[in-house]
Amino acid sequence: MGKNVVQKILSSHLVSGKLKADEEIAISIDQTLTQDATGTMAYLQFEAMSIPRVKTKLSVSYVDHNMLQTGFENFDDHLFLQSIAKKYGIYFSKPGNGICHQVHLERFGVPGETLLGSDSHTPTCGGLGMLAIGVGGLDVAIAMAGGPFYITMPKVVLVKLTGALQPWVTAKDVILELLRRLTVKGGVGKVFEYGGEGSKTLTVTERATITNMGAELGALTSIFPSDTQTKRYLKMQGRENVWKPLKADASAKYDEVIEIDLSVLEPLIARPHSPDNVCKVSEIKGIKVQQVCIGSCTNSSYHDLMVSAAMLKGRKVHPDVSLTISPGSRQVLEMIAKNGALTDMIAAGARVIEAACGPCIGMGQAPASGGVSVRSFNRNFEGRSGTSDAQVYLVSPETAIATAINGVISDPREFGAPIAITYPKCFIIDDSMIIPPSEKTEEVTIIRGQNIKPLPKKEPLPDTLKGDVLLKVGNNITTDHIMPAGAKVLPLRSNIPAISEFVFEKVDKEFVKRTKEKGGGFLIGGANYGQGSSREHAALAPMYLGVKAVIAKSFARIHRANLVNFGILPLTFENENDYDLFDQGDALELPDIKNELKSKGKLMVRNVTKNKEIKVMHTFTPREIDILCAGGLLNYQA
Repeated sequence: MGKNVVQKILSSHLVSGKLKADEEIAISIDQTLTQDATGTMAYLQFEAMSIPRVKTKLSVSYVDHNMLQTGFENFDDHLFLQSIAKKYGIYFSKPGNGICHQVHLERFGVPGETLLGSDSHTPTCGGLGMLAIGVGGLDVAIAMAGGPFYITMPKVVLVKLTGALQPWVTAKDVILELLRRLTVKGGVGKVFEYGGEGSKTLTVTERATITNMGAELGALTSIFPSDTQTKRYLKMQGRENVWKPLKADASAKYDEVIEIDLSVLEPLIARPHSPDNVCKVSEIKGIKVQQVCIGSCTNSSYHDLMVSAAMLKGRKVHPDVSLTISPGSRQVLEMIAKNGALTDMIAAGARVIEAACGPCIGMGQAPASGGVSVRSFNRNFEGRSGTSDAQVYLVSPETAIATAINGVISDPREFGAPIAITYPKCFIIDDSMIIPPSEKTEEVTIIRGQNIKPLPKKEPLPDTLKGDVLLKVGNNITTDHIMPAGAKVLPLRSNIPAISEFVFEKVDKEFVKRTKEKGGGFLIGGANYGQGSSREHAALAPMYLGVKAVIAKSFARIHRANLVNFGILPLTFENENDYDLFDQGDALELPDIKNELKSKGKLMVRNVTKNKEIKVMHTFTPREIDILCAGGLLNYQA
């Protein structure tokens, strides 16, 4: 039987297990990336393993999240990241060089290789034909130390694209259509492999938009074949030598097939407060807007900004709208500066901010109270923008610019003649802000500012877990709910005692105080608990506070893995209706937990307060049970 693209990459990197549904497999990792909001912990964890130098083919540390230097913390941590990269064989992308996913696509991605990144949007490089997976920082640290990455063999879904996009319809509309059909839970346990004649019409940066936002489906990753489009892109980046063809065999089989006719799509928009709350732009056009933001790792490529500039040329941003534009990389910024596109943006009244994540993670540009913000980003979770009652919509850059000019949500098809973008034969290549590691590691001193604190430790799993229900939450709780981002919290990412003070701050301001008073306990959650960012602080900080287990209807993949990595048990209800049998304050017991984990797939939770026994389930592999019993992955590795 022939193989699909995913099977080809997995089989060539397989360390253990068999490529059979629901079986745990281990794969070798070629490359890793971190960003500064997750990297400090990842490198502290790598240090704890006493490995003298990374063992991957390539590892890169990016600074793109914590760019607002309103205090010493961020700059101190940037110096720590640069010095630790220099010592341990890691390339360091300086602040201002760009967003990790776009820069990695431009300068480092290799078709057919594996990439593990401590950011949920790492699948961006799937647009190049990489198997690129977002994980927590500890999993990246293990990979840098030479360890394999363990996953349950996913289902492979073929997204068969036919036809071609009509004018003013974009790659962003393709992924919004998939989210409309499948929801934010529709990709759990799956990889989306794009194919069909329609896929050949999409450029690499268009493909990267789709694979990037595939993270919102909850998928393990998304990937396109490596073909002539891939070769063309790599040639423009001066990296044609790393190209190789990679496509599915004619006889390849898939677990599911989804068909999308590109020619019938129209501009789409995700309404507040979820990326899957999708409708046609034409259905809600006319809503008054105060802010428009172009950027993020989803839509800040050369093509996206050139289209934006062409639409703005000779026009003005509506007087009631604030328009910001964030280039995805210094390469893009320099190119639009030299060809005049940047001038067109400035002349139109746009506010150009640095090549970084910025507003996408609530780092500046918070909307007005109750304001409407239209963004070319990937997430619009409630409060993520920095304003709790803001109404955030997600669209393509084309829809966003039409909206910025008109002052109301607008259908770009009414804008005029379509815009054709001409690509240069070669992009500007200047890697001077990517600092290579030192060959003389003994001469490198790691710079540790006062914000760098020791790793918190967890004791091995006790015989019995006891505690109260500290908090009960509903469906689709995100890592932003659990561990907020933004300029106030993210600078504390390497200081777990300090950052733990903000756990569930936006949900229940008394949570931390209550948890400390009770000495830890349990959380009760709904479906898709922990969706969104890969930030392991959403598991690490609760662990520090004493959270022992989370019982939910279902879990998002990365957060579930992070809970296991830090010794917190992610358990699911056997009967989802049993969710109603728990209330905040209930006293719970899980007796003889170690033996129960090792002998059964089901556990009995004793609700002492209500005098009830409720069955819960786990899907832990033997390796994961050993990790939990040890008190987390670092203890297990020791």
